[in-house]
Parts: sequence; structure tokens; C-alpha cells
Amino acid sequence: MEYTGLSDSNPHPTAREQEIQPMERPRRPKARGADDNPPNRFHRHHRERVDDGWPGDGEPEPDPRTRLQREHSRSVITRNRSPDVPFDRSINPYRGCEHGCIYCYARPSHAWMNLSPGLDFETRLFCKPDAPQLLQRELARPGYRPAPVALGSNTDAYQRVEREQRITRRLLEVLDRYHHPVCIVTKSALIERDLDLLAPMAARGLARCAISLTTLDPALARVMEPRAANPARRLKTIRRLAEAGIPVTVLVAPVVPVLTDSELEALLTAARDAGAGSARMTILRLPREVAGLFGQWLHTHFPDRAGHVLNRIRDLHDGDPGDNRFGRRMTGSGVFADLIARRFELATRRLGLGDPEPLRHDLFRPPSPEETSGQLPLPGFQGP
Repeated sequence: MEYTGLSDSNPHPTAREQEIQPMERPRRPKARGADDNPPNRFHRHHRERVDDGWPGDGEPEPDPRTRLQREHSRSVITRNRSPDVPFDRSINPYRGCEHGCIYCYARPSHAWMNLSPGLDFETRLFCKPDAPQLLQRELARPGYRPAPVALGSNTDAYQRVEREQRITRRLLEVLDRYHHPVCIVTKSALIERDLDLLAPMAARGLARCAISLTTLDPALARVMEPRAANPARRLKTIRRLAEAGIPVTVLVAPVVPVLTDSELEALLTAARDAGAGSARMTILRLPREVAGLFGQWLHTHFPDRAGHVLNRIRDLHDGDPGDNRFGRRMTGSGVFADLIARRFELATRRLGLGDPEPLRHDLFRPPSPEETSGQLPLPGFQGP
């Protein structure tokens, strides 16, 4: 992996910085999901590259390098009230994701950084190096009540930059120290690095992992999820986690109609054979800018099926590909959605893939004031 050095992010760009946007690229960048940098929904102007005949205008641009910037936050735990997800709090050590999954629902969040949901989302990354200290401080608050915290719910906590930054590992060390439950969703084999932390936590009922598996076709995975682990490697990760005693859920997400829905039973069977004990599924939706990016990707890689795929996605979401209705956004609605749900139900029942066991929270021990302040008590001092 190659990326530039860390720099501090600027949350308040100047007017000139807001106006300047990279123009569309004349060729597809190597090992990236998006083709270019379309403007985000807050931009008033859209710039396009044109060939005006001058020498050099048609030359290909170099592939974009990954750039990483520091982001300083006041808190690290994000709360949600969504009935569609099995947790009410999450931690995201990174913004943006180098895996480059073209369908990623988190792409529109880069607009809040005045960046594009396209290539910027895959190459302009932000990290939170002080996240472990913030987490310890939040766990020490008097009113805090423990419940499973999800790592990597928005972008992958084990993407490539984690190899050097190790923020996710330091977060796990804090959660382990205070016996706090954690659930992890990832497409990366890098999670195996932290088996020494996750296995003892799982033995105490404090940890479980979900491996996202979209397709078993390595060629499709290569263009749809270009920098994520290939399907065979993810199955190996499921096996290694299960062998270490860590409960593993296979997350068939998203099911892409026409492209991957025929693999549903095969995906569940392969994951079960590798050691997964439970399964979940979501249907593809295309929020905000993701609709245009995914449509462009389809016409590039599957021009013969692009119209069929897009029409089926509309059918699944009552005509709105970005459907955000609770209770429908992840499952879809209509005849085809019911058919997929029924197939999933029958396959998981046959394979013995039930719901995951709940994690414990009764073992939680909050940090002491000395731990959060970084100061040790004076010898012999008992306090008032």
C-alpha cells in the first residue's frame, strides 16, 4: 500500500478550495471502484474534461495515491436509533475506505468533508488517532451504560491503513481492558492480526465478528470491491476466527439483483462450511450520489445487464433506489424481495445458521478517575 504522510484535516475549507474540483478522468484508474470524481450534492458547479486539441490534453493522468489526514473529534461513540441494525452505538476509526466497494452506502458521507463520493472516498482518507483515549473517557462517564459497540459500521475498521495506524487494535485493547462487548464487521483478513485480543474476549462472551461476503466470483469481486480481500480469503478468515473460538456471522450484503442474487444459497453454504454460525442479509440500495456512481460502473463493466439491474433495484424499493424507510431500506419490498427473503430463510434453516448469541455486558468495569486523567494517586492518600 502506498499513501502520503499524515496531515491535519481542515474542516473549514476556503471558498477557493470549495470551488476547485478534480475534472473527470480520461481513463479508469487502476484497482479503484469509481471511475472519477463527480461533484457531491452540495456543489453548485459540475466540471467536465474536454479535449480542445492542445498537446498533452489527452494524456492519461497518473493513478491517484491514497492520502491520509488526521481528524480530531470531541467524542468517538456514535449513537443511532435505527430499528434496522442490531446495535445502538458504533465507532468508526476512519472516514473513507480504500476497499473501494462501488455500492458502498457510506460514500455520500464524504460530502460533509467537501469531497467527492467517487475517487475521493477511496483515496482521501481520515483517521482518528486519539480515538482510544476518547473512548476511555466516554466509558468513564457516570451515566454510561454498556451495550455492544460496533466497530466499522460505516467504513471498514480493518482497511489497509490500519496496518500502520493500528487505531482499531488500540480501541480493542481499551474495550478488552474494561470488559466491554464489541461486534466487528469487515471484509479484511487483517482482523486475524488481532486474534490474541478477540479470542479471550469471545471466551468471556464479549466479542463476535461478521464477515461481509457478496460474491464467490473472484472476477466480479475484483471490479466491485477492488481492494477488499478476495472471496476465498474471506472464507479462510471465517475459518480462522471460528477455530479461535470467536462467533462468526456471515453478512451477505448487499445482495445485488441480477448480478449476485443467484449465489445466495452458495454463499451461505460456503460460509457455514468455513465455520460461520449465523447469517444476516441486506438488499442493495443506492442512496444519494451512489446511484450515479453505481449506474456508471454498471455501464462500464456490464453494459448488457445495466438496465436490467437498475430496473430491478427500482422495483425492490418502490421506484426509489435510495429508499431510506426504516423496515424497508435493507430488505426491499415487493414480490422479488419476498422471494429473496424466503430463499434466505429456507437456506439458513437448512444449514443451521441461526441468530447470533447476545453478548454480555454485566462484566463491564468503568475506568477509574486516575486512568482517565492519566495521573496516579499519591501513595497512602485515601481521599476525603
